[in-house]
Amino acid sequence: MGEFFVPQSNASPSTAMRPALLTTLLPFLRWFPLSGATLRSDLIAGITVALVLVPQSMAYAQLAGLPVVYGLYASTIPVIIASLWGSLPQLHTGPVAMLSLMSAAAVLPLAALGSDDFITLSIMLALMVGVLRLALGLLRMGMLVNFLSSPVIVGFTNAAALIIGLSQLSKILNVPFPRTDNFVSDLWIVIEQLPQTHLPTLVFALATLGIIIGARRVIPKVPGVLLAVVLTTLASWAIGFERNVTAPIDSIRDDGARSVAEEYNRTLGAINGLGESTSRLNQKIRGLGSADDAEHFADRALLEADLRVLVHELEQHKLANNERQVALHNMRFAHAVTADGQDLFYAKDSAPADVETDGRTWRVAKVKSGEVLLMGGGAVVGAIPAGLPSFKVPELRMDLFWALLPSALVMALIGFMEATSISKAIAAQTRERVDTSKELVGQGLANIVGSFFSAFTVSGSFSRSAVAAKNGAKTGLFAIFSAIGVMLVLLYLTPLLYHLPQAVLAVIVMMAVFGLINLRALIRAWQIERQEAVVGIVTFVATLAMAPQLANGILLGAGLAILLFLVRTMKPRTDILGLDAEGRLAGVSMNDIAPLGQNFIVVRFDGSLNFVNASRFEDVLLEARAKNPQARAVLIEGSGINDVDVTGEERLRDVIETFRDNGVEIYFSSLKAQVYETLRRGRLFRLLDETHFIRTKDKALAFMAETFDSGKPLQPAAPAVGPSTPILG
Repeated sequence: MGEFFVPQSNASPSTAMRPALLTTLLPFLRWFPLSGATLRSDLIAGITVALVLVPQSMAYAQLAGLPVVYGLYASTIPVIIASLWGSLPQLHTGPVAMLSLMSAAAVLPLAALGSDDFITLSIMLALMVGVLRLALGLLRMGMLVNFLSSPVIVGFTNAAALIIGLSQLSKILNVPFPRTDNFVSDLWIVIEQLPQTHLPTLVFALATLGIIIGARRVIPKVPGVLLAVVLTTLASWAIGFERNVTAPIDSIRDDGARSVAEEYNRTLGAINGLGESTSRLNQKIRGLGSADDAEHFADRALLEADLRVLVHELEQHKLANNERQVALHNMRFAHAVTADGQDLFYAKDSAPADVETDGRTWRVAKVKSGEVLLMGGGAVVGAIPAGLPSFKVPELRMDLFWALLPSALVMALIGFMEATSISKAIAAQTRERVDTSKELVGQGLANIVGSFFSAFTVSGSFSRSAVAAKNGAKTGLFAIFSAIGVMLVLLYLTPLLYHLPQAVLAVIVMMAVFGLINLRALIRAWQIERQEAVVGIVTFVATLAMAPQLANGILLGAGLAILLFLVRTMKPRTDILGLDAEGRLAGVSMNDIAPLGQNFIVVRFDGSLNFVNASRFEDVLLEARAKNPQARAVLIEGSGINDVDVTGEERLRDVIETFRDNGVEIYFSSLKAQVYETLRRGRLFRLLDETHFIRTKDKALAFMAETFDSGKPLQPAAPAVGPSTPILG
């Protein structure tokens, strides 16, 4: 009675470990067995997320500079892989705003927007990001994200949200947005075109905003994004919002406009040729080996000089064509059709009296290959290729690998940071455990496998994950259901999206990213630690100034944060101690009180004693001795010293020998066990015996007073006049 019988297991250790090993390799096995209630919850959550995912993914594809169908591709296979191998069941992976813009910024200097090379490099970048994330996850290097301090992240996120949102302004106004290496100047060009705003496009944008906000308040259970897409697409189709005509450049009957279009067309050909030439030169330069290779040094120098000339010429051509594009778009034309069906375009209000026009206003949207596309309405998504993405090995452009690598590394870390913060926020509600390294593995595999199915870079989405958690998602199966929903759209519903106005997608992006702006966090940082807040503000300004190269902004911020940390480490808080009016130990300099004792000094050092600040430690003791020349002993109150390295131990011995030569003894109190053991293993105990190490602060002070001040009791300082001062200790 009262005893429990414990059966003996005959299973081998390997058999007992097999379930844990399997769930480590195949995390999705934790979902099973599935109950009917769980399956039903995941299905509802998956359908709801899919309704948000379709328009979001299309919008983010445009943000990445890709056709909208690539957003749908990135919402199929990567979503499934990330859900199967991720850590948090409610995390939804797919296209996200920040990485989409960073992808476009990374690829744009290397390929023309919308070209086949641009698409190829975007997919290659996804593969690189995936490999980096997978490697970081397998090596359990999630800690790297700790190098990004909170103010740096806040500054970068605020700037990136502004850049992403404002980059969509041109689609809402339906005016050109020239893409150069300076986002601020590009944005200014868009603002200058405000008088050229296409009013019907602006109306669609405002209607989208109203529908989404109204749905949140009136019918919160219905996704406002989906409702806006359905209603605006129907309205666009009903009024014939898109009116496009493609015709030869010669069809423009205004001499000035035709001349600008012809020059644009010629320059576009030159840009393409220069792009190919620079690519070939880059390949030749990399083929010659490193710059230290003396045999090919001269050849390499000549090729690099030629490359600089070509790059400069290429940039000049791009800037000139940007100006021509804006000039052409600002011109207004009237459209007429001849008896034989030829399209003719006259400058507005200048058509001959015998020519009958259609009464509409037309604008130049694009010039390419000797033809001009004129737009009599607004911009819509257009034809979307039907069908699922096919398996295709990503093309690796090794000549551009090193150019993409810095952006890939930053995107891998930013995407991981974003996914981790989302996971932790949701896990706090669901009480799930998040393994950041496993999440890195899942995100890495999603990007790697996705790149074989024409997907660009993906990561965890806060908005879709929040929708999933709100709708009761229990396992990662909900994400698979959402991917199946996107596949059904690709197979059967793409024709229905033809008339979706691009301004609607722009508003969806704007509303998604402007919610990320958080100025209160910077204000709180300013109240807590102004130096860190300044780093956050510098990151914010630098990210805006360096846009669209967002990676440079956060790298600068991270570098400043690390530099600030090193400065703090080099100059830890130190002070001579005294007693305040209430008898507590306090810093002399901070509290305006007298030092302890007449013939001894008590010094507090708050920081690890290492190679970075060892010189600072020595200087502090020498300064304390200089201020109190009558002192015959120094007590180092060491509770704030966490560790000592070799340099710190050597410098400590030098200080002890120097002070002893001048008749001053050094004592220690309150040392941590690991610090004491480090000093004991070194040669310090050859200089000092055990009596120089006193366990507690109180005993040390009593010993110093009795030994060096003839037992005189320690007296508190006189009461301070005025407001209370901070206490050190």
